[in-house]
This record gives sequence, structure tokens and C-alpha cells, in this order.
Amino acid sequence: MPDKIVAIVVTYHPEMGALSHLLDVLRYQVEQIVVVDNGSAVDMDGFLAGRDPQVHFLPLGNNLGVAMAQNAGIAWARERGAEYILLFDQDSAPAPDMIERLVEAAEATAAQGYTVAAVGPRYLDVRQDKPAPFIRVRGLQVKRCACTEPDAIVPVDYLISSGCLIPMATLGVVGDMTEELFIDYVDIEWGLRAKSFGYQSFGVCNASMGHSLGEHSINIFGRKIPLHSPLRHYYHFRNAVWLYRQPWPPLNWKLTDAWRLLLKYGFYTLFAPPRLKHLRMMTLGLWHGLCGRMRQFDNV
Repeated sequence: MPDKIVAIVVTYHPEMGALSHLLDVLRYQVEQIVVVDNGSAVDMDGFLAGRDPQVHFLPLGNNLGVAMAQNAGIAWARERGAEYILLFDQDSAPAPDMIERLVEAAEATAAQGYTVAAVGPRYLDVRQDKPAPFIRVRGLQVKRCACTEPDAIVPVDYLISSGCLIPMATLGVVGDMTEELFIDYVDIEWGLRAKSFGYQSFGVCNASMGHSLGEHSINIFGRKIPLHSPLRHYYHFRNAVWLYRQPWPPLNWKLTDAWRLLLKYGFYTLFAPPRLKHLRMMTLGLWHGLCGRMRQFDNV
């Protein structure tokens, strides 16, 4: 493994048991861990004080958003000469060999001549019965790329940020996360931007991680559908429309994602309680995306 891997864990009012498990798993897989906190009410400093010296604490004081917290961690890692950074949400649960598998995949694809944007694991939401497939758009269709071989490495358009291994050299060319997005579409925007620079992201089938999508789920026609809050749906719709207005995402991706966004608008309006609040926040997000009104929602 490379000598310098820094894991960046972004926290915001974390469930301490899940965070403790994440840090315990990471301490055997990376050299340094930096916990970047977005103004949690719990005593994060006290919680982390008794941990290994490899766990560092970077408090931001207020909720400045996922993208800004990730960038703060990236800057911290860059100052210390990191070769790779790993991004994590506070509730993710990587397998004991996940990072080793990711590094092997990054090195293997680079040896094949690819310029690597990022590599990421398969993740399993404990509320679902099977791991989520990797995603890429071909034509006007979303292709769900299942792992047909246990050791397959799958080219994808983008990865979810948690569990994502990124070479620091790639960040030097592509740039860091877009802070105006605050939360939602941060990983998608970066992945598509990296692709526009000629970099390729990969899903790694033999690297696994537990990860929860959505704050809870609703049961519709026998399926459990992850569901976020109305505020998260505001960011989701706002940032999607903002991204459609940017020049680097391919046109077919914009059309495909816009169609899916329209379906989500109808679904959440009909089935996601409180329906009127979801409708209001999604509509406001669409309007702010068109207007270019970004950063943190101020309820005005």
C-alpha cells in the first residue's frame, strides 16, 4: 500500500456508536484519519480525545456543508503530503480489507493506462436485500452494472463519495469539491467534472462497505424506498438543475437525469409524507437552481 493514505470523515450530529465503529475499522487500514465536524452539538473533542494519535480533529464550528468539510479535510491531507484521500460519511462501515482492495484496483487500472479519477466499493444498505449496483449512463438509459465476477472492476460515470479513494494528483488537476452545492450532487458533479478532464472512475466489486441512503425508508408496493427530508430534497433538486446548466456534463446524462428527477418529483409529491412540504421544497429547489441561488438554504 502507498505510504500516505488519509481518511477524511465528515460528521454532523453523528450516532456515536456508528462513528466509533468506523474509526476502529479505519485505524487498521490507513496511516492518518481526520474527523471534520460541521458543528455537531455533541462533545466531539472529548469523544476523540482518548483515541489513537492517528485520529485528528478538525472542527468547523458551524454547518458549512459536506463539500466544504471534505475540502477542509483534503487541504489538511495535502499539507501532510498524502498520496491518496478517502472520503467517508459518519455512518459508513467499510469491510476490514476494503481499502487494500481499492488501492489494488487503483494501481491495476493505472497500470492498464487509465488516468484514475476515483475507485469506490460496492455498498449495502442494511434495509435492502442486496448490494447497490454501480451506475453509468449509455445513450439515454441508466445502466445498472452488477458485479458478474467477484473481482471485476467496473468503469462508471461517478461514485458515491463515502468510501471513495481519490489520488491526490487527480485532485490537483480536476480540483476539489464544489462548495456552493453544500450537500447532494457533490459527488456526481465531481465525478462528471473528472470525466470531462479524461479521468475514469471505477467501481470495485471485491471491496465492500455498509452504508445507509436516506434518513428512513417508505414501503411502496412491497419495495423499501430510501427517503430524505424535505430540506434534503430542496438541495437535491436545486443542485441537479444547477448541474444541468453547466457545460461539462454530457447532454445524454443531463437528459437522462432530468427525466429521473421529474419522476422523483411526482413520486415524492404523491407518496412521501409530509407531501405538501416535500412539494414546496422541491419546487423551491428547482427555482433556485434556475436562478443560480446556491450555498446553504437560509429559509428566505
